[in-house]
Amino acid sequence: MAQVSASSSVTTTASPEQALAALSDYETVRPRILPAQYRDYAVLEGGQGNGTVAQWTLQATEKRSRNVKASVTVSGTTVTEHDANSSMVTTWEVAPSGTGSTVTTTTRWQGAGGIGGFFERTFAPIGLRKIQEATLANLVRELG
Repeated sequence: MAQVSASSSVTTTASPEQALAALSDYETVRPRILPAQYRDYAVLEGGQGNGTVAQWTLQATEKRSRNVKASVTVSGTTVTEHDANSSMVTTWEVAPSGTGSTVTTTTRWQGAGGIGGFFERTFAPIGLRKIQEATLANLVRELG
């Protein structure tokens, strides 16, 4: 099994503090920035930063979906989501950039082995980056 990952970044005029606060808000902001590939989104515990537990179905392709139950930790300028249902970990890192900030999201998981794993490592990151880019574009819009 090999690690599979996808990463995307965006720059916004929002301050790092504003971007981090928005990313940590799983009650109000997160549902507004998730693209159509996210279904059945719900906050199970908390809703603001550390200790939040949220769940959703990620419809990666027409035939492939993943049920995610994410436990959230916030450390410094990084929000991390650990999926209880798989090896998937998603990080959202915020860094100063000029008068605004850059937000980078990275999702990693242990992929399948064999020929299926080859196709997963080759094609899954392409599809996931499209979903990440849509989420980040929605974040920029949300931050104004």
